[in-house]
Amino acid sequence: MGVSNRHILSQIPVIQALGKTALSALRQGKAQGGPPVATPGPLIERQVPPLPPQLVRDYIRHVGGDPSAYRGALPPHLFPQWGFPLASQTLVSVPYPLLRVMNGGCRIQVNGPLPSDEPLQVSAHLASIDDDGRRAVLAQRVVTGTAAQPEQVVADLFAIVPLGGKKSSGKQDGGAKNGQAKSDTNGQAKDGASREQPKSKERPRVPSGAREIAYLRLPQDAGLDFAKLTGDFNPIHWVPAYARASGFRGVILHGFSTLARAIEALNRGVFAGRPSALRDIDVRFTRPLVLPAKVGVYVEGQSVFVGDAPGGPAYLAGTFNTGENP
Repeated sequence: MGVSNRHILSQIPVIQALGKTALSALRQGKAQGGPPVATPGPLIERQVPPLPPQLVRDYIRHVGGDPSAYRGALPPHLFPQWGFPLASQTLVSVPYPLLRVMNGGCRIQVNGPLPSDEPLQVSAHLASIDDDGRRAVLAQRVVTGTAAQPEQVVADLFAIVPLGGKKSSGKQDGGAKNGQAKSDTNGQAKDGASREQPKSKERPRVPSGAREIAYLRLPQDAGLDFAKLTGDFNPIHWVPAYARASGFRGVILHGFSTLARAIEALNRGVFAGRPSALRDIDVRFTRPLVLPAKVGVYVEGQSVFVGDAPGGPAYLAGTFNTGENP
């Protein structure tokens, strides 16, 4: 059974924000250029009223979770629903062809629960830009909390814009060599939003010894249903003709939908049904997941993968940590 269309009414702020970003990208055209953007960028803040309870329940069910495991709390992986409007605003002035932007990955740090019945305090800023002439990595940070606990969930988003140029030594606002953001000795960005870059160009595969903790059957309309619940109506996720025109075999699943399903698989298969066990998860979206699809969620130690089979290609690869013994 598909997700109700009535949830689209709750997504108007997200749709409006993404529309403004798309309009800005169209005005820029496909050519890059313009003055450098100073980072970290300005902080954009907003108070978000409590989400409709039915939307939250339907979202949790849609990504394979148990609503009863989140009594009085919001799943941290739902942050795109309230975070996208602000995150989109942080990119309006960047001098890149945003119509090409790809979701490269995400890191979520969970410092505490988000209450479902209180207004949320949300902030976002453009943390850093790493431009090597071939692609630009735009790191954004979205922080969610309450008036009493302002930093309960911290999400770092990594948007990749292919540029098509030759690799250059010039960086914008503190980029470092080898595709990494400027970091201190322990690998954390000085602005708080960098990530380790893979040393090899070979895309990750599911380890041959990984253990399957969930098997996912993803229908053709999984992208449209996720859009109804989060507001991300990018047509590559639900309009087949547009997806094919963009170079895909068909519509592709949102990266954040893949992430949410992986987290819920961890909740069931590793954390014994306790979402509170997760403290942080850091993933890369390594291949487009074309719908419909049948894939597995796999773990090996503290690593998690979404892929076709052990030894096969991975669509998501990352690591997770807990604050307690699962």
